[in-house]
Amino acid sequence: MKKFIGEITEIFDRDIQKVIDEISKYENEDDLWILPSGINNSAGTLALHIAGNLQHFIGAVMGNSGYERNREEEFDARDLSQNEILSELNKAKLIVHQTLSNMEPEYINENFPSKFQERIITNQYLLIYLSGHLSYHLGQINYHRRLLAD
Repeated sequence: MKKFIGEITEIFDRDIQKVIDEISKYENEDDLWILPSGINNSAGTLALHIAGNLQHFIGAVMGNSGYERNREEEFDARDLSQNEILSELNKAKLIVHQTLSNMEPEYINENFPSKFQERIITNQYLLIYLSGHLSYHLGQINYHRRLLAD
């Protein structure tokens, strides 16, 4: 399990950095909030959702960081600056890295402290799920940026 923790930490570090890189590539901050036809969430919304999601599940629940999530605000916030979004992503990257780096290997096989989507799951399952969730939204942000660039 120690190897798994190292590997999943590497994946989270890499993919959160990719989100940071994508958000940094927007030359016009206003573009972060544009909703082209057929797109449900802007890049700004997705980035805030990623940051909140990871700070909540990994930072607060697994790592007792004290972070208090406001999920509605992740989807309702508009017109935050690029720097404010990047700040949230960097906070998420730091707390995810710290939490996972300090995690005891036996914790991975324990049940996640609360039900997740009405199920009892292990911490390992949740980390794999969150990694996929992060990758999914990273792809959406990349598509959004390239769509607006064309």
